[in-house]
Amino acid sequence: MIEVEHLSKSYDGMTALNDISFKVGQGEVIGLLGPNGAGKTTLMKILTGYLHPSGGAARVGGVDVMADPHAVQARIGYLPENAPLYPELTVQSQLLTMARLRGIPEGQMPRLISDAVRAVGLADRLTRPISTLSKGYRQRVGLAQAILHSPDLLILDEPTNGLDPTQIIEVRTLIRKLAKNATILLSTHILSEVEATCDRALIIIAGELKADSRLADLADTADLVVAFDGGDAAAQKEGLSRLGIGDAETAGGNSFRIIAGAGASGRVFDLARERDWRLLELKRQGRSLEVVFNRLTAAGGAK
Repeated sequence: MIEVEHLSKSYDGMTALNDISFKVGQGEVIGLLGPNGAGKTTLMKILTGYLHPSGGAARVGGVDVMADPHAVQARIGYLPENAPLYPELTVQSQLLTMARLRGIPEGQMPRLISDAVRAVGLADRLTRPISTLSKGYRQRVGLAQAILHSPDLLILDEPTNGLDPTQIIEVRTLIRKLAKNATILLSTHILSEVEATCDRALIIIAGELKADSRLADLADTADLVVAFDGGDAAAQKEGLSRLGIGDAETAGGNSFRIIAGAGASGRVFDLARERDWRLLELKRQGRSLEVVFNRLTAAGGAK
C-alpha cells in the first residue's frame, strides 16, 4: 500500500528527512513514532501529496505521489493533528460539505455518511453545531470525514493529542475498528499509543529511520538484566561489556541491561563468582518499545 524509496526533504539547508525507505502492506496498522521535530509530519505531507520531496520516491497503491497526487488523494483519508472543521456548521452539514468536496455522487452520500457516522459513534450529535462539541467528539467528526469515501489508506497525525483518558481509549478502540477495512499509518510521539493500536512501529529520529519492527518481534527479543549487591559499578559495567555478549547499559546504580543471546546468563554468573560480586538479580527480560526508543534517543539516533 505504501512504498517509500530513499526519500529526502530539506528546508533552507535543514534536513527534515534523510534517505528514508520502507514498505507498508495492505491492512497493516503502522505506528510512526519519534520525538517532536523528527520528521513525521513532513513524511505524511509528502505521502498525501501536499509537499514535494527533495529526492527519492513515494507510491501509494502503486501510484507515484508526485506524478499523480489527485489519484493518490482519492485513495487516502487524512486526519491532521488539528482537524479542519467549520465550528458554525452542524456535524451533518460538515459531513455533507466534505462529501461534496470529495466529489461523492449525491445518490451515494446518505449511505456513506450514515456508515461513517455509525463507525465513529456520532449518531446522537448530527444536529449539534461543531462549536458545542467536546474535543473528543470534534476528533470523531474529523475521523468521520476522513473515512467518508472508504479510503484504502488512513493517515492519522496525533489522533489523541489533547484528549482526556476516556476519550483516548475511545479513539484507540475506534482506530482498531477502522483498521478492519483500511491500512492505517498513525503518527505519534506517545509510545503507549503505538503499543495500544499498532502491529508495527517505524521510529524516526532527526529525519532518519532508525527502527522498523513488528511489536510482536520486539517482545520476543530478550535482554539480560543484571543487578549486583553494591561494589564498583564502573568495574562491573566494564567486566560485563568484555564478556563479548554485548555492551552493558547502566540501568541505575549497580544494575545493568545487556543485549544478549542464549547462553549469556552462565557467563555472567561465572564472572560474578570470579570477581566475588554478589548477584541480586539475573534474568532475561523482553525488550519493550520504550527500551528500544530510549536506547536510540540516548545514542543520539545511532543504530
